[in-house]
Amino acid sequence: MSDRLVLLGSKGGPALRPGGPWPSSSLLQIGERDIVVDCGLGVTRGLVDAGISLKALDLIFITHLHSDHILELGPLIHTAWTAGLATPVTVFGPPGTQDYWRHFCRAMEFDIETRIVDEGRPDIRKLVSVKEFGEGAILEEKGLTVTALRVEHPPVTDCFALRFEHGGRSVVFSADTAFFPPLAGFAKEADILVHEALLEEGVE
Repeated sequence: MSDRLVLLGSKGGPALRPGGPWPSSSLLQIGERDIVVDCGLGVTRGLVDAGISLKALDLIFITHLHSDHILELGPLIHTAWTAGLATPVTVFGPPGTQDYWRHFCRAMEFDIETRIVDEGRPDIRKLVSVKEFGEGAILEEKGLTVTALRVEHPPVTDCFALRFEHGGRSVVFSADTAFFPPLAGFAKEADILVHEALLEEGVE
């Protein structure tokens, strides 16, 4: 599998417009890993269209808890589960991600319990591990290193840029952020920087 980056959704905010792009989500394939960064609405469809087998879902990273970055996290994992997911999935996210997942599973409890009994599926709640993070190293595994930098995105205080490194290659996601000079150092010498951009008239 060759390394690649696919921007599945690139618009700011949760609202959808006819013919417009989907909210934030990306697929990063690096070091033989399929990594999902953010889960805005449309991420599941985007992954399928990108040729990804949902039942091979592995690593998911959430930059912050605004709905346009996390709304479809639960539905993505649940859809992968109904497609045959039977291997562990690790979700890395800021504080509050565990609460999101727990409440999603509670809301879907009837369907989950029914499919476990009727279809013999493994318990989705036992397949998913949620790890909440702050600044610094998040993951070091199989040559893949992931680090986080807290960025400015008021009123959200737990919003993190992410840097992925493997085999001498690096990709940085700025997440949603205001002007934040430390991000330049964090992204220094990255091969790719995925950075937020806004039209001035949209802000005004």
